Amino acid sequence: MPAAPLPRSGAASPDARRSAANPWRIELRELGRRAGSMQELERTVPAPEGFRVELIGVPAGAPVQLHLRLEAVMEGVLVSGTVEAPLVGQCARCLEDIEDTLSLPVQELFAYEGSTTEATSDEDEVRLVEGERIDLEPMVRDAVVLSLPLAPVCDEDCAGLCAECGQRWDDLPDDHSHEQLDPRWAGLAAKLTPAPPPPSSPGTPGEQNQEEN
Repeated sequence: MPAAPLPRSGAASPDARRSAANPWRIELRELGRRAGSMQELERTVPAPEGFRVELIGVPAGAPVQLHLRLEAVMEGVLVSGTVEAPLVGQCARCLEDIEDTLSLPVQELFAYEGSTTEATSDEDEVRLVEGERIDLEPMVRDAVVLSLPLAPVCDEDCAGLCAECGQRWDDLPDDHSHEQLDPRWAGLAAKLTPAPPPPSSPGTPGEQNQEEN
């Protein structure tokens, strides 16, 4: 019976190839499970869909920078650090485009399967170490979405739009105004406004001669 072929030197395992295909999935083999072991993670990954609320968010494919520390603890892997990502949106008051950079702290425990933390927590309350990997995308998505304002503004003092002409108040002169007519007097004002005179028409040749004489 022929022996099974040996793996080629340097060939990536199927698990490693899957992790390489998804940059949000982190291998934990180097970290191990000895409590107190730590690993620094610096990585830039593309933002998937869904990192947004209605008026503002991280564009899909935009670079998300992860500055994290992974620490092995008794119950799992504690992930902490900061996340930075570009924001693009629209001001809720004047509808101008907004561009900003989001920087926020994150901290999450990924529990080992079969740990006390997993056994005593509801399924949607705890994130799990999956084999020897963790998936950071759900953690970062939740942190980003919960930090986004539902009514973003281009400036805290933004005055919004003029209700009459729709232009930004901040772009209009200080004396900008529109004549306001009380609708109760609108009918009377129309009656009191004199009608314009009818356009004059040239007379007949005879009439013109009489006028000249």
